[in-house]
Amino acid sequence: MAEALRTILRFDDVSVVFDDVAVLSHVSFQAGEGESRVILGAAGSGKTVLLKTALGLIRPTSGKVYAFGRDITAMPERELFDIRSKIGMLFQESALFDSLTIEENVAYPLQNQKAIRCPGDQVHRRVEEALKFVELGETLEKFPAELSGGMRRRAAIARAVVTNPALTLYDSPTAGLDPITAYTIMALLIKARDVGRSTTLVVTYRHQDGDLLANFRYNSQLGGLERSRNGTKPEIRTSFLVLREGRLIFEGDQDRLEESKDPYILKFVKRHEDGGSH
Repeated sequence: MAEALRTILRFDDVSVVFDDVAVLSHVSFQAGEGESRVILGAAGSGKTVLLKTALGLIRPTSGKVYAFGRDITAMPERELFDIRSKIGMLFQESALFDSLTIEENVAYPLQNQKAIRCPGDQVHRRVEEALKFVELGETLEKFPAELSGGMRRRAAIARAVVTNPALTLYDSPTAGLDPITAYTIMALLIKARDVGRSTTLVVTYRHQDGDLLANFRYNSQLGGLERSRNGTKPEIRTSFLVLREGRLIFEGDQDRLEESKDPYILKFVKRHEDGGSH
């Protein structure tokens, strides 16, 4: 039952103001263990700021943020290390270190987040497992510049999930990718969510990304995605959030999203029809 899920992330009336401009304005929502939240909105609507606030990289001007039941709003940086060790983050455009190999990139959180406490002799094995998870097992010695855009995105996902995080944040994971590669990336996100029961927040402008999260699950026996059975409530609950100029103007399931008459919301729903998911 959804009511029994442990709350992993909660925003309570959160506002973030930069230079007298409200980038987030009175945002409240929560996500339980293993749930998905799809965050839609135009450029500049506050989507990336929301993720960085969840990670503790940006402090709210007002309101409270709770991660794993702890108030991180004004938590000292030293204590945030422990919280961040439980969070995986895929930044925009992958944000890999150009001067490090793929193995070194993926190993980075294991070696630099002290709260993870991964013994040195286990790092290589964990990195190999993460890269095999995203089907990049042969790229350990390569540098980011030697990989395609889609492969770099997959390597960044490996870095985000190598710590087995309880909460994973993805900032525009399919931006700039062709439809086939975008599907591959979303399939990996769903695999990471379902294998690790990770609470998942995905910032996107593509309705089809949310459609996949809401309606597909990873079947470990098949080794791929399967559609949730018709007439049954999916085990993984997905809600859609729509931001407009920093305000949360919609929160609900896919049916309610697609029934909306709001012209701003419809811009994202119509992308499902027009946005190249063929």
